[in-house]
Amino acid sequence: MTSFMLSGTNASKISSQLTMLRHQMGAPAVGMVLTLVTICDESNQYDAVRAATDAAREHPSRIVVVIARSREEPIRLDAELRIGESTPGETILLRLYGDLTRHAESVVSPLLLPDTPVVAWWPGECPQVPAKHPVGLLAQRRITDARASADSVKAIMSRSQGYIPGDTDLAWTRLTPWRSLLATAFDQPVGTVESGVVESSPGHASAPLLAAWLSERLDAPIEVGESEGPGLTSVRLATSAGDVSVTRTDSRLATLVRPGQPDRRVALARRPTSELLAEELRRLDPDELYGSAIRRLAN
Repeated sequence: MTSFMLSGTNASKISSQLTMLRHQMGAPAVGMVLTLVTICDESNQYDAVRAATDAAREHPSRIVVVIARSREEPIRLDAELRIGESTPGETILLRLYGDLTRHAESVVSPLLLPDTPVVAWWPGECPQVPAKHPVGLLAQRRITDARASADSVKAIMSRSQGYIPGDTDLAWTRLTPWRSLLATAFDQPVGTVESGVVESSPGHASAPLLAAWLSERLDAPIEVGESEGPGLTSVRLATSAGDVSVTRTDSRLATLVRPGQPDRRVALARRPTSELLAEELRRLDPDELYGSAIRRLAN
């Protein structure tokens, strides 16, 4: 890996240095398929960069990390450039000081790869309306994570208020294996769903979101209940033919129960952030199912 530090710099100097480093390493930018702009603070930048770098193994990217520092200091931009960090992409860490912290888009915009999609990701706290954030305005997709909030359930409930197509939340991405498994439960007729309950540890943002999705898809009342966890532990659906359930107690394996069928043990492991991020980067069009679920959650 090649790393280069620039202190008191600007976007033009950063671009020139990147070009020079690429020429030295023989690593052209044409292989990169998107720009991932990560907006975080110093406390979570290490984990965010690691997750983004891991995701870039599947989606070669220019990763631009925006870290707002002290607003009380004079305006300054420091940058760290990394090329060849286990991926075919490149990483730019930007540390903004002073009034520049309020105008990150002026620094980010010149660093976006031309003619490629832009994805904005907030691994920590995010704006109320990501699409209206100055950096969010540059992006086709905007990824947030309700779990990073002190009250994650309140955070996911509020997403509907500022939802604009192109938004998504990792609380939804975490549900992909659950939704896939529940869909297989209906491969064969199991009767009409009359009611259901989603159980999880207290304050788990994915639980009400899963309940909202099920309620919309099945046109039945789905409640949220609490369990000892960890995370999501079960979905129980009462149907006219008997109960359908998915129960997970160890974060790795789940048991699928259907009327008239033998119980089935299936893998249902919790996934790291890098896998969640990689999944979201596979699709750059609006996630209509998430939009429907988040709107249902608000009703």
